[in-house]
Amino acid sequence: MPIEIRGKKIIVTGGARGIGAASATVFAREGANVVTIDINDKAGHAVAQAATQEGPGRVSYLHADVTKRAEIFKAIDDGAVMLGGLDAICCVAGVERPGLAEDFTEVEWDDLFAINLKGTMFCNQAALPHLKKSGGSILNFGSDAGLRPGPTGAHYGASKAAIIAYTRQVAYEWAKYGIRANSVVPAIWTELYQEFRDRLDAQALAQHEDAMRQMIPLGGKLGDPITDLAPVMMFLVSDGSKFITGQIISVNGGLGQVR
Repeated sequence: MPIEIRGKKIIVTGGARGIGAASATVFAREGANVVTIDINDKAGHAVAQAATQEGPGRVSYLHADVTKRAEIFKAIDDGAVMLGGLDAICCVAGVERPGLAEDFTEVEWDDLFAINLKGTMFCNQAALPHLKKSGGSILNFGSDAGLRPGPTGAHYGASKAAIIAYTRQVAYEWAKYGIRANSVVPAIWTELYQEFRDRLDAQALAQHEDAMRQMIPLGGKLGDPITDLAPVMMFLVSDGSKFITGQIISVNGGLGQVR
């Protein structure tokens, strides 16, 4: 059975770049109508315009900060009105920041949790009244950092682990409305990752690539947002996944395994 999302009404946060932009572009290419939300207006409008030109679906852009409750609630309400309803929301907006557990400050902790966890909660709550009308799909974004330790980023890992736990609870509580909620755990080559690579000298880059080959058994490097992740996103917003909820969906080439 082919994945069919033509006519679906989807909101994507963090849609100005990376996974959010790639997902919105592929959704529109497959005939869905999309509203993206971000704080990077220039990039957000550019992505929406380019994705709409690819069609046949259309992409519109709205400005909102996911950490500001009134602002993100209004944007999601406005987005649902623009779309004529809501079938799915993909809560991609988030940040990743390095730091040792012994060093980061209260301000750094609170800022990261505000964007990653509180922002996800606000977006889910704002989408709920719209998804209640006919059921639908919520995709929240976890990380392997929330499932396994790494050399740095305890606050990032903690925020992503919290998102995974929160999503399980949302899936349980909102199943009575026909709403399904899943956590996507990606290991994907985005602009942010490319910027990290560009900062490395030749020796450090070679060491990093060797480490990635050992960590990721399938291909030895991060996946592509269009060819590797977007098809999974399509499935999870489609009716083909209507009996899947409360799960961790890893798209990571085997970087981490969920048992």
